[in-house]
This record gives sequence, structure tokens and C-alpha cells, in this order.
Amino acid sequence: MNLPNRITIARICLIPVMMIFLLVDFDFYPEPIVWEGFSLPFNQLIAALIFILAASTDWIDGYLARKHNMITNLGKLLDPLADKLLVAAVLISLVEMGKVESWIVVVIISREFAVTGLRQIALLDGAVVAAGNSGKLKTIVQIVAISALLINNFPFVFVGIPFDRIAIWAAAIITIYSGVEYFVKNKHLLRGVGAS
Repeated sequence: MNLPNRITIARICLIPVMMIFLLVDFDFYPEPIVWEGFSLPFNQLIAALIFILAASTDWIDGYLARKHNMITNLGKLLDPLADKLLVAAVLISLVEMGKVESWIVVVIISREFAVTGLRQIALLDGAVVAAGNSGKLKTIVQIVAISALLINNFPFVFVGIPFDRIAIWAAAIITIYSGVEYFVKNKHLLRGVGAS
């Protein structure tokens, strides 16, 4: 249980905290932030900050693990799982809040867990499915899209650009592309699956 793994576990522990702020309507919340027609509930702002903090720990734990040679099998299992849980939890919450269509979320989550399954198959064979450029781009676009949705399209709302909608559509498209790319590049891992 080294430092990078502790950071990964902390990321997982932040997920229910974030969801409480998003989905539970407490009476003690301050008034929404209002500015020239823009409104952002206080709980959404806190949830957005928690999400950004949790998402940033993904880079931190990976950097520390590589720099100090602390890569472990537990880390290989937990790190991608934590990422998937974080994205899935916030996207499902956004569906509940009416901010994103459920089919987009189903597509994104399906890809995430399909690739996680592929990674586990690779680990059983002693191989590692490294993140490709499209996978890294997918992660960045997902984080940007989710953040924009959480803060009600600030500051683009003031210029009439639906950036949050554009970003979530871009995230869905890139997610599908990167998922297909993962399976095409690693199809050799599936040849022996199911054969007995």
C-alpha cells in the first residue's frame, strides 16, 4: 500500500462525497451563485471542485508511481477502476439531474468497462495494455465535458456557445473511437478467451 495506491483509494473515497453534494438537497446550502442571468447552485460548485480534484489525482498517482518505481499489480488494477468509477458516478448523477442524455452515458460507461475487462485479460497473460493517444485524449475531453456540465457551461453561457453540449458529444465520439482502437490493437488477447 504505497503512496500512489493510497492516492488512488482516496480518489475512490471522494466519489460518494461528490455524489452527496450533487444529489442530496440539504436545507443549509447557501443561495445559488447568480450573475447576469447565470445561476450555479452551491452544491454543484462544490461537486465540480471535488470532481476536478479527484480527476487530477489520476495524473499525480501515475506520475509518482513511474518516477519512484512504485508500480504494483494493485495499482494496475485500482487506477483504471477508480477512473471508471469516477466518470460513471458523475455521469449517472448528471442523468438524474437532467443534464445529459442517458444513451450517451450508456455508450461511455460501456466502453470504459469493456476496456477495463480487456486490461484484466491482459494482466492475466502478464501483458499491459498501455493507454494510447486516443485514450488519453478521451480522458481529457471527458473531464472537460463533465466539468462544463457541472458548472452550467460557465463562462460560455455568456456568449451563447453550448460548449458543454459540444464537449459531451465530442467525449462520446472520441470514447467510441478509442474503444474500437483498443480492441483492434489488442485483438490477439481475445483469441484464447472462451476456448477450453
